[in-house]
Amino acid sequence: MAAGKVAAGFVIFRRFHSKVEYLLLQTSYGINHWTPPKGHVDPGETEWETALRETVEESGLVESDLKFYKDCKKVLNYPVNGKPKKVIYWLAELVNKNALVKLSDEHQAFEWLPFDKACEYGSFKDIVDTFKEFDTYITNNCA
Repeated sequence: MAAGKVAAGFVIFRRFHSKVEYLLLQTSYGINHWTPPKGHVDPGETEWETALRETVEESGLVESDLKFYKDCKKVLNYPVNGKPKKVIYWLAELVNKNALVKLSDEHQAFEWLPFDKACEYGSFKDIVDTFKEFDTYITNNCA
């Protein structure tokens, strides 16, 4: 797929009553789909810097609220309106139990969801596959 738009973000999880839950944000535009925080790479910015910036902008969660698993990364490639798009997700864990999600105008709701519900809300095959890979990583590496 030829180069097109590039976006980056984090699949963020937390441990809540010994269960893993994933953060999904519902867009306030289009079909109001649910996704992890992510956004387009700005000129001069690395994909990692974009993921950090977009997470702060869209969820209010800052770098110190999270633990990052840089070796757990997924690159998605798919067309949007006939043009190629690349999205990079890394895995991050919410470690600041007092951190609150604060949405931007781009989103109208958020949910912390268990794996099965996250897959249901995620709806797109690429993001569901990402949740599956990341959930397996958490089970095997984040005890």
